[in-house]
Amino acid sequence: MTLLPPTGTLIPADAPFSAQQESWLAGFLAGIAAAGRRDAAAADTPAVTVDVLFGTQTGNAEALAGELVAGARARGLGGNAVALDAVTPERLAAMSHVLVVTSTYGEGEMPDNAALFWEALQADTAPRLEALRYAVLGLGDRGYDDFCQAAKVIDTRLEQLGATRLHDRVDCDVDFEEPAAAWTAAVLDRVAAETGASGPTAAATVPAPAGPARSAWNKRNPYPARLAVNRLLSAPGSAKEIRHYEFDLGDSGITYQAGDALAVVPVNDDVLVGTLLEHLGATGDEDVDGRPLAEVLRTGREIRTPSRDLVAHLAERAPTSDLAAVVAHGDRADLDSWLWGRDVLDLLRDAGAAAPGLDELLPFLRPLQPRQYSISSSPLAHPGSVHLTVASVRYATPLRRYEGVASTYLAGRADETTPVGVFVQPNASFGVPADDDAPMVMIGPGTGIAPFRGFLHERAARGAAGRNWLFFGDQHRATDFVYEDELTGLRERGVLTELDLAFSRDQAEKVYVQTRMRQRSRELYAWLEDGAHVYVCGDASRMAKDVETALLDIVAEQRGRGADDAAAYLADLRRAKRYVRDVY
Repeated sequence: MTLLPPTGTLIPADAPFSAQQESWLAGFLAGIAAAGRRDAAAADTPAVTVDVLFGTQTGNAEALAGELVAGARARGLGGNAVALDAVTPERLAAMSHVLVVTSTYGEGEMPDNAALFWEALQADTAPRLEALRYAVLGLGDRGYDDFCQAAKVIDTRLEQLGATRLHDRVDCDVDFEEPAAAWTAAVLDRVAAETGASGPTAAATVPAPAGPARSAWNKRNPYPARLAVNRLLSAPGSAKEIRHYEFDLGDSGITYQAGDALAVVPVNDDVLVGTLLEHLGATGDEDVDGRPLAEVLRTGREIRTPSRDLVAHLAERAPTSDLAAVVAHGDRADLDSWLWGRDVLDLLRDAGAAAPGLDELLPFLRPLQPRQYSISSSPLAHPGSVHLTVASVRYATPLRRYEGVASTYLAGRADETTPVGVFVQPNASFGVPADDDAPMVMIGPGTGIAPFRGFLHERAARGAAGRNWLFFGDQHRATDFVYEDELTGLRERGVLTELDLAFSRDQAEKVYVQTRMRQRSRELYAWLEDGAHVYVCGDASRMAKDVETALLDIVAEQRGRGADDAAAYLADLRRAKRYVRDVY
């Protein structure tokens, strides 16, 4: 039998070889060709994968993680982005190059999707990480004592476990874009240089798993929206002033999802600006980088909340002041209590003659930042419009009246004729379930109801069959039951399956949302077992913690397996993104 060479061989038909020699040579050449194909494939396969782990509360860290992955692939590296809570210590130990991007929230706490990761990382059972190379980027606000604390402790713990730091940690303030971009370039360039990566591979054509797409409208370029509706929700006699706002998005092209936040660019009160100028002995016409001082104080600087740097500076300049006495005591809780409600003007007055003059003061006044509010509408139900539910901050002391910055700007100083600067802050982790049949449990007292109004309208517009349960409360039903007519209508239509109300001051014994949860523990646990998603929105310092304690107690009671089992159960809900919070 004659052995013919493979089709496509380079052996000429009239070559002086026997059939056996031709067969051998054809196989040899085929092997070389296959090796070449393997080499070419290897050239398109990155030798090193950069794992980008993010911890986020509002979506900024997730968006940066996507940019890091895209940057890695552009340099010939592999790249993956994943939430910190999705990474076990064992999985971490198997990684070679890790970049951590995390925000901090509350009193130096981990963001919600990083808490489980941190718990495992700091445990005595965490594995050694000598083979790991890493770098950490922190997002935070220098106005808080625990600035970028989550990033700091993760950075330290990775080093303690034997990992090697690729690049020094960078802690970004609220204007994070430029320092984050510089850190990203430096870290990725170093990884590429160390590993010999030399440019994009075939993997670079695969879209990076980025967070929500960045809008053309942002902090540096807010959209000038028309405030179309400003309606008081709370009734006369209420201790609160809660308002409903609707912004016309016009032809902006702005898109959002129920659960996102809207950032509002505020303007300081003219009365406070004038009083501060008077105290400083200034006219307001003084030039500050080409702008009148009065306009800089009105739209450019934070004059309501003193910066930590200003607090320290004034305590040093005025050692006999009340502020200096509290600072010297060294108790942070006492300092926070003393500072509560006081503004820059109060601290200058407290310092007396030792207070700094205008030129020395200005560097201590931080840039005026946008304020973020949970969106209370659904784009399906309210196209071309975005709604907010905001409590106006107003209070008084025997000496002065005080007002919040953005809340009272919206309530009384903004109107239909003057555009309000806004932009959307996506929150990819806080939204209605993708499964329209999945049950939802929403816990949001006070203005915490905001996103859940949007959730309910979203589900109604989608015709979702899933059951919906809302726990809502405030002080008095007669004055504080905001959106009562809407909620009643949604219940009558079957959109809102269960509505539990907790008006704390309508009876001798105070009743809160967590009280109602405990009263319905059996039904609530049954919903969890049926796959319910649990959402919490509102105050982080007290309400959210009390709600979590109630959840743990309910699970422990219903399962009968103790506190550790309940904690593990809740941790599983977090990992599955079935227990998420929007707290502040």
